[in-house]
Amino acid sequence: MSEFLSELKYDENGLIPAIVQDAVSKEVLMLAYMNQEALYKTFETKKTWFYSRSRKCLWNKGETSGNYQAVKKISYDCDKDTLLVEVKPFGNACHTGEKSCFYSVLFKDSAEEKDLQIISSLVERLKSRKRNPQQGSYTSYLFDKGLDKILKKIAEEAGEVIISAKNESKSEMILELSDLLYHSLVLMVEKEIDVTDIKNEMIKRYKK
Repeated sequence: MSEFLSELKYDENGLIPAIVQDAVSKEVLMLAYMNQEALYKTFETKKTWFYSRSRKCLWNKGETSGNYQAVKKISYDCDKDTLLVEVKPFGNACHTGEKSCFYSVLFKDSAEEKDLQIISSLVERLKSRKRNPQQGSYTSYLFDKGLDKILKKIAEEAGEVIISAKNESKSEMILELSDLLYHSLVLMVEKEIDVTDIKNEMIKRYKK
């Protein structure tokens, strides 16, 4: 291990930057620095240790706040001068209380951001249609007819997905799966199930 650590490229102060990333969500949480001793302690304890350039000493993330980071994987880049530390965070990474230190946005492509959040945006629109029905809206029609109608449509769309799969038509499957997803989201709104409820359940399964 010591031979490997010595092969890493440290700066003139014996430090190497460590990018800390959530092992499940892949969100970048923070950037800190390690020296060889901090790396040793990280390996030994399976918790993140860093070197404070201002205090000039080692520090264990979460030692005072309780927001520990359980280390799941450590990688290094092609130049061996940067580490990527994948962790399971127990609490926020930032001392401000934010989950990630990178909460201040300098630039954002709002159009792309909106596209990436299409499911959440669709759910909000479905909720709006339920609260404020609109004449001629198919979504409002489903909510007005109630649970039995929504369940009937889900059964129909599931059948269409099966048929499209048997027909081996990718484009047809995409359309039918989209219809099934839409009606499933309508059911979720009807039963007051949020997207984050599904996400949290999938995260639990992934961790298993």
